[in-house]
This record gives sequence, structure tokens and C-alpha cells, in this order.
Amino acid sequence: MNPLDLSGKVILISGAGKPGGQGAAEAKLLSELGALVTIGDVIDDEGAQTAKSLGDGVSYAHLDVTDEKNWAAVVADIHGAHGRIDGLVNNAGVWSGTGIRDTSLEEFQRVIAINQIGPFLGTKAVASLMCEAGAGSIVNTVSAASLRIGVTYWHNSLTAHAYTVTKWAVHGMTKATAMEFAPFNVRVNSLHPGPIQTSMLGGDTDDIAACVPMKRLGQPRDIAGMVAFLMSDMCPFMTGAEIAIDGAATV
Repeated sequence: MNPLDLSGKVILISGAGKPGGQGAAEAKLLSELGALVTIGDVIDDEGAQTAKSLGDGVSYAHLDVTDEKNWAAVVADIHGAHGRIDGLVNNAGVWSGTGIRDTSLEEFQRVIAINQIGPFLGTKAVASLMCEAGAGSIVNTVSAASLRIGVTYWHNSLTAHAYTVTKWAVHGMTKATAMEFAPFNVRVNSLHPGPIQTSMLGGDTDDIAACVPMKRLGQPRDIAGMVAFLMSDMCPFMTGAEIAIDGAATV
């Protein structure tokens, strides 16, 4: 028996519509392990194609993570179809590489809305269902930048103000929510990826890889494997953890 058997588990992943991204890799692996996965995004045509390419166990839903009503509708649809929701991966996020002096209020609010308010709304949307069921796993995709600020070097930027601020906020939110949900057997953990080879990375990837102690970039599947572990029943006592997946960049 596969110890990471996810058969019967129902999981929602935000920001997973882009092929080749972390969310799509997570959806692929989770569905291969037996889960029923919904990927949410705002890129509807591309997202629907991504879901179709990942097989019958993956479906697509329009999900604007900044919209509380949209979250409620998607979660209600999933619960109505399956009678449960076992996992949420708050994966949606955007990069912003300017310092505070060059960041407009509008840009700051945009990054906060997606990177910080999005996970808040997602967690809130599933909270009652999971706590009433007495089980569930929430994974917040944060960043190695919320473990050590200077690691934003891989974007050739040490001044990613809005991005860094929001990732530290979600890091803290993970801890607070883990404590709140622990009596209900609902686990909340955060992943802190280093430079992962996706379209968000950009730049000269050879130079970026050279900055990582393992001398390579992470791959989306490197993140997907840990998400599968956290969604499984293999770690029932693990909550509030911060897990670096960064090739030793923050050691």
C-alpha cells in the first residue's frame, strides 16, 4: 500500500491554472495519488486546459482569491459535489520587486490582496467545514524570503518590499491559524520555496542556480512532493511547521 495514498481526499489549490507552475504540479501528483482536485485561477481558458491535461481527477473553477464571495461559491460547489473538503493549498501569489520608496500604494495593495488576503479568505472559507468534520490540512505557500529576507537575491533584488511583507504576514498567519485549529484536528503548515523554475522566476537562471548551495534550481515537483505528504495521513501531529524547500539557501 502506498503510504501517500490520497484516495477519496478532496483538495482545492488556488492559483494553479498555469501549466508548468507549482500549483499544476501539485494537482498532477495529488490526483495521481487518488485525490479529487479542483484548481482555481482567473485565467479561465488556460486553467481549464491545464485541468483537462491533468486527467479526470482534476477540475477547474474560476477563483479570484481576493473575492470572498467567489471563495464561498467555489468551496460550496466542491462540498456540494463531494460532501467534504479535506485540503486547501493557498498557492496563488504574485511577485513585486521594488523597494518601499518605489512601490506605489496601488501596487502595495495589489500584492497584499493576492498574497496575503487571498490565503486569509481561503482559510476562512474552508474553516467551518474542516473544523466541524474534525479533520483537514491547509498548506500555505509562502517563501524562503520569510525565513531570511536576503534570499530574494535570486530575483536580482534585495528590495522586494511588498512581496516580502506579505510573505512574512502569511508565515505568521499560518502559526496563528495552526494554534486556533489544533483542537479541531485541522493542521496548518507553511512551505517556504527557494528559487523554483517557473515563469515567476525570470532572470538568468544559471546565475540564480549558482547562488543556491545545491547548485540547481528547484522544480515544481519538489514542492508537490511535500504538499502530498502534508495532505496525507502520514503526519497527523504536524501543524504550525515552517518547511524550507530551498536547496539550503536559508541554512
